[in-house]
Amino acid sequence: MTALRLAWFYAAAFAVIGASMPFWPLWLKSRGLTVEDIGLVVAIGITAKTLANPLIASAADRRGERKPIMAILILLTTVVFALFHWSYGFWAILAVTMAFHMLWSPTMPLMESLTMQTAKAQPIDYGRVRLWGSLTFIAAAWGMGHMLDGRSVDMVYWVTLSFLVVTFIAALTLPDTRISKPQAGTRPLGAVLTDRTFIVFVAATALIQSSHGVYYTVGTIHWQNVGHSEAVIGWLWAEGVIAEVLLFMWGDKLVKRFGAARLIAIGGLGGLLRWAGTGFTDALPALMVLQLLHALTFGAAHLGAIYFIARRMAPEVSATAQSVYAAVVMGLAMGASAWLSGVLYADVAGKAYLAMAVMSGLGGAIAYYLRRRS
Repeated sequence: MTALRLAWFYAAAFAVIGASMPFWPLWLKSRGLTVEDIGLVVAIGITAKTLANPLIASAADRRGERKPIMAILILLTTVVFALFHWSYGFWAILAVTMAFHMLWSPTMPLMESLTMQTAKAQPIDYGRVRLWGSLTFIAAAWGMGHMLDGRSVDMVYWVTLSFLVVTFIAALTLPDTRISKPQAGTRPLGAVLTDRTFIVFVAATALIQSSHGVYYTVGTIHWQNVGHSEAVIGWLWAEGVIAEVLLFMWGDKLVKRFGAARLIAIGGLGGLLRWAGTGFTDALPALMVLQLLHALTFGAAHLGAIYFIARRMAPEVSATAQSVYAAVVMGLAMGASAWLSGVLYADVAGKAYLAMAVMSGLGGAIAYYLRRRS
């Protein structure tokens, strides 16, 4: 029953992401933003989590709580997202985007910490719980692609807002797992940031995950520009996550077989191959093959990261460790990559993916060193 409640939250939260991520740039474009503007809005919005995540997670660790804080954050997120309906122009959209990310982004590190700490007390397989999020991402991305065919892009806004409401309801049903509070005088953020092996881990994962920058920021626009329909684009996004789901199904066994650090290194190698191929071809058969590598570029790297943090970091600083990982990897690094992606795409179009290939390969090399160090 506990696993079901955890899975329901992942399903709801990733429906939000699946409905919005592939098509939000199209909504921004419909409000008059240029490709460069979109890259900057996405970059600054993502970077906003760099400040919010560690502060909120550190407070959660000091209180030993996860669920109540998550519920409040998601309620506020829903209210802020509703403001997009009245937002026009670069500055208004940028302000709402920053507020949205500062409230929404801390919820997932808290959820990852809640899941892994609950799994220590109950027989829960993280990969099999988390895959429900990937499944709803697939359904939402594929479904949104079909819904947009011949309809207003405002559908992205209304569907995303609806899923946010469902996510808030799901948060209220989560197990209220409490974590031991740190000893007096212990600062969770300081304990995390002084762990040198953890810093190497963050550098490796930052390069690999931020190599998705072009894909996340302008991937849909590029595929639309070269002639692929919204339905095809939705399927390409969904296909990548299907591969990710298959990997998560065997997550526990893969971690035991390869180890967390080696899985991250495999993710880096997958990114080197995936982005190099995507940079050289827009042919649909090739893209369908290359999208399967999402199982490695995101799936293996993320699975390795979650297990690495859970095994290395003490429970009383686990939320802070997860949030620093999310803030730097999915915030600072991804934000910089999103901005770079907009600039590169404006100059060299699809060849911007080649820069992502180099980043992922470098991250994989650092992760291989991390395997030896840890």
